[in-house]
Amino acid sequence: TSNKRTLRTLFRPAALPPPVISETSPSQKKLLAYHRGKEQQEVLNQLLIDRALEVYYITMDETEKRDAAPPIAELPSTVRKYFFIILNLAYLADYLFLKERVQRNPMIPIPQQWLRSMLALVPQSLMKGRHRELLTEELLKEIVRDYEKSMQRCVLRRVLVKPDIEELDKLEEEAPLPLLPLGLDFSSTWRSSYIKAKQQIISTLHILHPTMKTLLDFGYTAFFNFLLVDFSSSRLKGPVDCRSLKTDASLSCSKAEEEIMSTWYQRVVGLFSQSEALVGVKLDQLESFYNCVAVLMSNQLKGLLQTATEVFVKLFDPEDRSCLPLFKMDLTYDENRMEFYPSLQDLEEAILFVVDCIGQTLQNVQTMRAWLTGGTATVDAELPAHIVQWAKSTLKKSIRDNLEGPKEHFKGYVESYGWLVDGTAEERVNSFIAEQPTFDEYT
Repeated sequence: TSNKRTLRTLFRPAALPPPVISETSPSQKKLLAYHRGKEQQEVLNQLLIDRALEVYYITMDETEKRDAAPPIAELPSTVRKYFFIILNLAYLADYLFLKERVQRNPMIPIPQQWLRSMLALVPQSLMKGRHRELLTEELLKEIVRDYEKSMQRCVLRRVLVKPDIEELDKLEEEAPLPLLPLGLDFSSTWRSSYIKAKQQIISTLHILHPTMKTLLDFGYTAFFNFLLVDFSSSRLKGPVDCRSLKTDASLSCSKAEEEIMSTWYQRVVGLFSQSEALVGVKLDQLESFYNCVAVLMSNQLKGLLQTATEVFVKLFDPEDRSCLPLFKMDLTYDENRMEFYPSLQDLEEAILFVVDCIGQTLQNVQTMRAWLTGGTATVDAELPAHIVQWAKSTLKKSIRDNLEGPKEHFKGYVESYGWLVDGTAEERVNSFIAEQPTFDEYT
């Protein structure tokens, strides 16, 4: 019945508390999973493997020593020679076979426009006459054959690699082809790198600055037809003495320098006094910019001095004596000696003085940086040493050549009349008087 009670219903099972679960550390887990038997088994297996490898290596060494292969005997020289000959013949046969196959391929014919262009270059007078048409046709056929042969050889060189065999050179007997031209590599895009390089050049190459172009125009306008010294009309004025030549050269160079400093240099100063002259030039580029200006001014002044020197040297050109200056020289007699005045050495010194005078002109021109900042730096306008050396050596040679005539005249004059002034005539007269000859001895 429902009211019936049993021991199970009267005494219910006691509820046990929940088990306490504690976390184990990694070292505890390692200890719990450790098995001594596994470790001993691994050690035993490793010992067996090491022992087996040791026995294997010992066995292999004994086998190699016992069954060592005998050394390979070297083939005789004659055998090696024939072996290489056979190998070369095989290469040669393969190359000739492949060459024949390549040459059988059809070639692009020469365009007819090329042939017509060649015929157009021949003068019409050579196209007239008997059998000219037949001769022209034969020449065109020869051109076509040469073109096809050249195309075949070029294709062959691109397709096959010719082996280095002497017999092959003897068989072909063809002139070597010209080297292939080296072209530009357009495999990668170049526009971006070109634009970048162009911008970098413009930013660092100051000679491309608009101010430099203006400075070049100033120099061209001022120095185009300007000479520091001009003796081209000296011959028309008559003979000139050495002192006058030096004076004229000094005055001309001095006046020319004053004119240049009052015209060209003032225009340059006015250009760089404006702020627009430095447009686009960064602050850290000012020094290099003004250095470029100084170099450009230096080149212009050096060119002016060099032109003046070359024009002066050209006056003494032995092939053109139309402008050769005339120099006044006197034949003097002093202390029983006849000689030229001025001497030949003084004449040479006076002519070379003009070159030195040109080289000393425009040597104190201030640079633009020095002018703007109040410095003392000057433009390098020194005449190049090789120009000075060339001018002086050329003038010395010309002077020697032009003085050969006066020297010969002086020598003949001395030989003919020198005895009258050097005491020889007086000595003869005195000896004649001392002898006191009679009139009968000379009749």
